[in-house]
Amino acid sequence: MSVAHAPSSTPVAEAVAAARAAFDSGRTRSLAWRRGQLSALERLLTEAEDELVAALAADLGRPAVDAWLADLSSTAAESRYARRYLGWWARPRVTGVPVGVAPAVGLWRPEPVGVVAIVGPWNYPVYLTLAPLVAALAAGDTAVLKPSEYAPHTAEALARLVPRYLDPQAVTVVQGGPAETQELIAAGVDHVFFTGSPEVGAKVAEAAGRLLVPVTLELGGKSPTIVDASADVAVAARRVAWTKLMNSGQTCVAPDYVLVHREVADTFVAEFTAAAREMREGDLAMRVVDDRHGDRVRGLLTGHGGTVVLGGDTTVTTAGAGDLAGPGVDLTVVRDPDPDSPLMREEIFGPVLPVLTVDSVDEALAFVEARPRPLATYVFSRTRATIAAVRDRIATGGIVANHTMFHVLVPQLPFGGIGRSGSGAYHGRWGFEALSHRRPTLVKPTWPDPSLVYPPYAESTKKLLRKIF
Repeated sequence: MSVAHAPSSTPVAEAVAAARAAFDSGRTRSLAWRRGQLSALERLLTEAEDELVAALAADLGRPAVDAWLADLSSTAAESRYARRYLGWWARPRVTGVPVGVAPAVGLWRPEPVGVVAIVGPWNYPVYLTLAPLVAALAAGDTAVLKPSEYAPHTAEALARLVPRYLDPQAVTVVQGGPAETQELIAAGVDHVFFTGSPEVGAKVAEAAGRLLVPVTLELGGKSPTIVDASADVAVAARRVAWTKLMNSGQTCVAPDYVLVHREVADTFVAEFTAAAREMREGDLAMRVVDDRHGDRVRGLLTGHGGTVVLGGDTTVTTAGAGDLAGPGVDLTVVRDPDPDSPLMREEIFGPVLPVLTVDSVDEALAFVEARPRPLATYVFSRTRATIAAVRDRIATGGIVANHTMFHVLVPQLPFGGIGRSGSGAYHGRWGFEALSHRRPTLVKPTWPDPSLVYPPYAESTKKLLRKIF
């Protein structure tokens, strides 16, 4: 007679089991443990900087200064901020109670939710994997990290470094692709934190929804930039160029397209071109993550109906030199493409910038309002009325006036999308609260214990209860 054997455990199952055991031990509830883990994370980012920078260069061709600025320093700043304010965030709060419940004391306090699955993206594979971990650690949760398979060198570096610095049972790293992500969601976690595209985010939400597991979705979208006639056009162009060039436009909050007033449209394009050429020292070939992504972005440069005024070489296959060489796409500016073309319907996520001419701020606002809600909206103007109109009319994840993307670096502000661009918010206290359960406690004395609250009820008692409750 043969004996049936249980299937062997997988790395994902083992990681979730370890994280569950660490959480059940109770040690993660201690503020000392949380602060210690955050400090250890900051040491990881400092002591292993060279290793992480090398991994980011291998995966994305990211220069060392960009790797430090975009991935490492931002994550460390997030952790330091959480460590500083953790005691304030975690304190119990006493509340009042209605007359019908008195005498009683009501209070609530943030409690950790349990095991958090953090599924990171490839475009900022350190920051967008470890910044959510900051929120989980601050909240007293354990976590299983699943870095993107499209940034394999960074994923391997995190798999080596995380257990070296952090509690190796409470914070684990699993590697793999979509199958491992689905397995992780189904393995009994208490919250899923996903950063990536809306298309994959919908699949993550569907898988988690079948198990009633709450999710935080940090997605993307076509983030517009509005430049009105009063703007400092040279500054606007330079700032849009800087953020569009960062990571070759492969940034969820990068300016996706520009709506510029007709009076300053030519000047904006000229200033953008000059700034981009200066920043790139004349080299318009931009490194992208892989050939598949490059083919997708280059495909948007066909059939758009506009005029290419910068770049546009669809034969680019490499960018940079030495270790930073890899798949490439030319930095390209397209004037007045067809609003219904794929270029204007799909998130570009690459070094291509459509520039559309408008005759008024109202026309620009109407254009944005008619499209899915973006993750971010940027406005350049010297006119308070224009900035107020953008603020009051556009449903968007976040707004920055006279710059782009900097709201991401402010831990005092919530960061998140709306509609198709995401659900839930994090950074600073907002991340702590997203991964905490606000548990209420009500304490009542045993006296008084008035008989009128218990049945049977006389008619006069019913009238009194209606007044009290």
